[in-house]
Amino acid sequence: MDTGSGLKKQIRDRAVLFATLLLFWLMLNGTLAVDSLIIGILVSFSITLLFCNGLSFFTEFRATPRAFVAGVLYYAYFFKELVKSNFKLAAIVLSPSLPIKPGIVKVRTKLKSKMGRLMLANSITLTPGTLTVELDGEWIYVHCVTVDSTELEEATIQIVAGFESYLEVMYG
Repeated sequence: MDTGSGLKKQIRDRAVLFATLLLFWLMLNGTLAVDSLIIGILVSFSITLLFCNGLSFFTEFRATPRAFVAGVLYYAYFFKELVKSNFKLAAIVLSPSLPIKPGIVKVRTKLKSKMGRLMLANSITLTPGTLTVELDGEWIYVHCVTVDSTELEEATIQIVAGFESYLEVMYG
């Protein structure tokens, strides 16, 4: 990458970060009053300068039509898993025998980008009954309320594969 295109990418990334932060500020405040808008601009600009390497969801996002479709499908899949996990965990908690089998499972991800791995780890953590304990390169250690399998390949398919198929298209 030559210097000109590198500079353009930096400017674009910072502009996306600034716009994202400002939009978030405006949504939180719910007003376009001049004083609130000025404060939002100043805060967003300051954060953009402090985090010049990026803080944006789009930092490593592949902006292709296929990636946007994968993003929509990813969120649909996430919400489906969220609902399923809530019902599964509720059934466990409401059962008089409390059928839990807690443990930490090691799974592997094939995602290469930092943002893709972060999204995967957060998706696992946000799904009830699972918690990402550690993210170490291609390995993710997940605490499960009920461990279904400690076999690496099977656990990877159960915990990671669904999320990963969409995140791989979005982030690589």
